[in-house]
Amino acid sequence: MEHHKLVLPEHLNDHGSLFGGYLLKWIDEIAYITVRSEFPENDFVTVALDNVFFRYRIECGQVLRFVTDRSRLGTTSVSYGVTVFATP
Repeated sequence: MEHHKLVLPEHLNDHGSLFGGYLLKWIDEIAYITVRSEFPENDFVTVALDNVFFRYRIECGQVLRFVTDRSRLGTTSVSYGVTVFATP
């Protein structure tokens, strides 16, 4: 599943790049949207975010593309990988 987000001035830190907390929030929201669309009759909570790497600077005006893939399905849990791509 794919989602998109526009980076606006209110998302920037004091160095002029995306504040990492916004990216973490968006990853969590997009994973939740994905799981709710795949399992609409169930309730879910986020237990953890792990293996998060901030590799590149993201600036105002860039459009982020979030790609989610289910990595594990258990009997009482599900895990997703979320990859984020930024426009040049």
